[in-house]
Amino acid sequence: MLESSVNYRGQTTLPEAVRAALGLKAGDKVRYVLVDEGVLMMPVRPTSRLFGSLNYDGPPMGLEDMECAIAEGAVEG
Repeated sequence: MLESSVNYRGQTTLPEAVRAALGLKAGDKVRYVLVDEGVLMMPVRPTSRLFGSLNYDGPPMGLEDMECAIAEGAVEG
């Protein structure tokens, strides 16, 4: 179990194991979600980190092509 103290300004230092598990480094942001059991903390990731995460080897598609593909998928589902 990991723990840390809260100082008079409401600040705490995240244990190194927590920072490592969440992939946090200086300047990163975290989000807190209040739940019945306590609080969930998760890293805030900018959408720019998603760039290049999906591979597509086909020809470039325009907006109209994408809208048609979405519509076809909605009918099939």
